[in-house]
Amino acid sequence: MNQAELIQEVADEANLTKTQAQDAVKALLKIVMAVVADGDKVTLVGFGSFEPKVRSAREGRNPQTGETIQIPATRVPTFSAGKAFREAVNK
Repeated sequence: MNQAELIQEVADEANLTKTQAQDAVKALLKIVMAVVADGDKVTLVGFGSFEPKVRSAREGRNPQTGETIQIPATRVPTFSAGKAFREAVNK
């Protein structure tokens, strides 16, 4: 499912116009990205949680030359599925 299909499903499920659903989906995504980018966690009970994690610095290899390179530490967004979501997937 892509974003356009998600927007259509939200519009149908919530009895909204497509424009209203698009605004709602875009607002939700914008807020989740901003909160996680600020280093906080977003928890949607039953669905899951989004949070930033620190990936430590490590050694890697350039696949073309085989040369060892240093990969710097970075923060990455992660998602952990909630219990209800995991159970729905495992049905």
